[in-house]
Amino acid sequence: MARPRGPQFPIETHRLDNGLTVVLSEDHGAPVVATNLWYHVGSKNEPAGKTGFAHLFEHLLFEGSQHVPDKSYIPTIQRLGGDVNGSTGPDTTDYYETVPSEYLPLALWLESDRMGWLVPAMSQEKLDNQRSVVKNERRWRYDNQPYGRWLEHFLELAYPEGFPYRHPVIGSMEDLDSASLADVERFFETYYAPENAVLSVVGDFRPRDALRRVEKNFGAIPRGPGKPPVTAVFPGQSGEQRRVVPDRVQLPRVYLGFHAPGIGDPGMYPASVLTDVLSAGKSSRLYLRLVYEQQIAQHASSFLYPMELDSLIFLEASAKPGGSPEALEAALLAEIRALQEAPPPAREMERIRNQIATHQYFALQSVNGRADQLSECAIHFGDASRMLTEVERYLEVTAEEVQAAAQRLLVPENRTVVTFVPQNGGSA
Repeated sequence: MARPRGPQFPIETHRLDNGLTVVLSEDHGAPVVATNLWYHVGSKNEPAGKTGFAHLFEHLLFEGSQHVPDKSYIPTIQRLGGDVNGSTGPDTTDYYETVPSEYLPLALWLESDRMGWLVPAMSQEKLDNQRSVVKNERRWRYDNQPYGRWLEHFLELAYPEGFPYRHPVIGSMEDLDSASLADVERFFETYYAPENAVLSVVGDFRPRDALRRVEKNFGAIPRGPGKPPVTAVFPGQSGEQRRVVPDRVQLPRVYLGFHAPGIGDPGMYPASVLTDVLSAGKSSRLYLRLVYEQQIAQHASSFLYPMELDSLIFLEASAKPGGSPEALEAALLAEIRALQEAPPPAREMERIRNQIATHQYFALQSVNGRADQLSECAIHFGDASRMLTEVERYLEVTAEEVQAAAQRLLVPENRTVVTFVPQNGGSA
């Protein structure tokens, strides 16, 4: 049975003289508009001793700029009934506003002011304040959270010293403490420049009017000095890496990770579908075997962590009371072997494809979801319109390609294992 044709949207791409890429997608289905600004900077761009800077700026950019009063950015959008936020990853940082369409001029002006006029409003007080916020976030989400430092342990094992992905996005306490005002200003001027950004606008507007407003607000912002290129190439893992972490947890948990092709490599798509075969929904393999049938796990899942230089496939499982990490790992490895020995049957592949298509088409129904994907495709592929066809690359993956990816990637020499076990007899 043929799959239904995916949604289609008008897409215009423009480039300002200062290098800013502007993507416009007109949609009058609802009187709302989303602005979505992606910067091509993430934790991989942070030099040694300066980890956490990209995430720190995710906070600092909401603190006010030369013409926007301190701490007024978020309340201004929320008073209009809008939604506003940002996020940071290994390769990119993004900011968005979704507002009633009549407030598009305000949203564009706010974004342009913090791109072009943030540094004049920077102060030691703001830096100290947001540094404390980020350090508290690290304590809350990582240091004091059960299993919270799993990814940090994993990255230390899986990547060699000096590789850009070896540290987590949140950064280290020591680097955050040592950051000076001059350090953060230099980082901003290097990476938060128009030629290193993509602005997507989606929703209820007229493209000609929107482009005129974008040029008015962003056109005068000068190019940056040029960002240093990231030339690192992952050399490949030379053998299995393991770490056992005694922690204040009540139950064991096992994380298996494997290196996979990076964003833009055709091999990433079978690797992603592979993780869906293993754990997309409670009818998937890991959940059925470990949770329902063997009843040795409270939960089990798998997912792809896509990055530009090297992606990661993760499998994880948490033991039930009285369970052992050895039993969890053995069960996860058994499911890997089953996938290596036989391709997924046609019915299973059809279910996975339907789930992938449903998830993608649902995400594209919101103006912000669409703007987010337009910016993402423009950053990673240099082509925003690839958003319309990207899902097809996943849907075209065959069962044999999934099996081949499992045989090639899910092997001991490419494996990193982090196991959490209760300390002090399991009291949390």
